[in-house]
Amino acid sequence: MKKFILITGASGGIGSAIAMKLAEQGYSLYLHYHQNKKAIEQLLEALQSFGGEYIPVQADLSSKRGVKKAASQIFSLDGIIHNSGTSHYGLLYDLTDDVLDHLISLHVKAPLLLTKELLPKMLTKKKGNIIVISSIWGQTGAACEVAYSTVKGAQIAFVKALSKEVALNGIRVNTVSPGAVQTAMMEDFSFEELEEIKNEIPMGRLATPEDIADSVSFLLSDQASYITGQVLGVNGGWYM
Repeated sequence: MKKFILITGASGGIGSAIAMKLAEQGYSLYLHYHQNKKAIEQLLEALQSFGGEYIPVQADLSSKRGVKKAASQIFSLDGIIHNSGTSHYGLLYDLTDDVLDHLISLHVKAPLLLTKELLPKMLTKKKGNIIVISSIWGQTGAACEVAYSTVKGAQIAFVKALSKEVALNGIRVNTVSPGAVQTAMMEDFSFEELEEIKNEIPMGRLATPEDIADSVSFLLSDQASYITGQVLGVNGGWYM
């Protein structure tokens, strides 16, 4: 029987790497995106060789209507990878209400509301997995990323609470918490700034999207059957 996983933000670097990894392992996928239809079309083409069922799901998860729209396109479901997100750099003093509202809607409200809508599908099966892609800054905080650190910390609290609520229903809930990853989010940094970051990381390099995908794969697997409510830091030793 096919196992279906929803990946939000599947058009991004981490999302697409997770999709490739899970398709290789035989999962069928719901691939959520908001605006980057071209990236999803390219991903769908790349996935065809794996022979699963891959369904694009378009929705703006920063709105309640968008969450409802996404949920209405999901049928059989065995897991959710909450991966949608955007970063924000700047002083707290300069933070606008609109930016803050968007960060909270996308990183906090969307995972809660989408999980609320879809959880009955896993409760019926008495089995499921929910994984949130958070951030190292949700664990330790970052200057000039106060709002982003705040919403990422909220995601970790969500995971810890929900994992206790659904554990007896056979549903595991965990967090993957990346450090610096080689994705479009890092494009605003200069070469010198990236080198400085690498020098701060004990392993001396940024993570690849595939590093994050491997961690997700592990948490979905039976090898992690007794792991729930945990934060898996994937940061090269940058924060412990």
